[in-house]
Amino acid sequence: MKPAARLADATAWITTAATRAGDELPAYVMDRLQIGRRSALSLLRRLEAAQWLQRSGSRRKPCWQPGPLRQVVQRYALAGLQEDLPWSRDFAPFFQLPPAVARLAQHAFTELLNNAIEHSGGSQVTISLRQTALHLQLLVSDDGCGLFRRLQDAHDLADPRLAMLELSKGKLSSLPDRHSGRGLFFCSRLADVLDLHANETAFQHRGFGGAPGWREGRPLARQGTSVYLAVALDTPRTLDAVLRRHSADGRGYGFERTAVPLKLLTGGAGAAVHLASRAQARRAALRLQAFRHAELDFSGIDEIGHSFADELFRVFAREQPLLELQPTGMAPAVAAMVDSVRAGG
Repeated sequence: MKPAARLADATAWITTAATRAGDELPAYVMDRLQIGRRSALSLLRRLEAAQWLQRSGSRRKPCWQPGPLRQVVQRYALAGLQEDLPWSRDFAPFFQLPPAVARLAQHAFTELLNNAIEHSGGSQVTISLRQTALHLQLLVSDDGCGLFRRLQDAHDLADPRLAMLELSKGKLSSLPDRHSGRGLFFCSRLADVLDLHANETAFQHRGFGGAPGWREGRPLARQGTSVYLAVALDTPRTLDAVLRRHSADGRGYGFERTAVPLKLLTGGAGAAVHLASRAQARRAALRLQAFRHAELDFSGIDEIGHSFADELFRVFAREQPLLELQPTGMAPAVAAMVDSVRAGG
């Protein structure tokens, strides 16, 4: 094995090994890699230089500890797996995180792992958690049927984009009798970036910057579902604040506010599909009666048809008087059409 490849491979397990082995780390590396002491010490020094390790004690009797960079990678069989045990046993003890970030990480970790256990239909899941100088990065990948196919089958949705549209609203689950459909929705709101890959389709949610929300991404060519998220170690977010932000009054924990990225109805970049029909409006409005406030995000849409606007802002709004519809991100032509329909209504 080439030294560079060995260094890259070692980053997946060196954090756990350094925490457990301490001054016996050279012997552990020798045994694990079946190499001599000189090669083991050379590898440890290169890991130290790359900030995966830090050393204390004397030169002759060093004591090794995890460095500023940390990573744990584990693979589990899904059958019989309980999502809380991997976090408390295999991951949490090996990271030094601000308390608020640790709480966010535990929530996202257990929610995403539970999704793999109960929804994927797969046999294995691989989890990677990495701490850098600035971010915490989590990747959960299963080998199941794929999230979008599961949702399409469970809810009779025509394609992955419509499944993503419904998923983005929240309160959607392939097992509605057992789950409320909050997990992935709130994970996307906790993270600075969340990437979702399944069924040769990818979407990304950004929680910051000039254009927050969901957009299409570049899919991975692999089976199953992969979810990657990153959160800054100095994030101002807290789990409690994110949960409360989606209640009607901002003080409780009810899931009463949602957002609908209407760009997902247009077929993506380069597709000549406009928001013109009543059928499209009904897709946009599907299940919104489960909320009290819905933000309708028109970002990236230059114009809409009268039928679409009339169905959404007059017909549907009249049928759901307790639901507040708030259009956002409107181009001038979109705002003019929405205003004309509301004025006529």
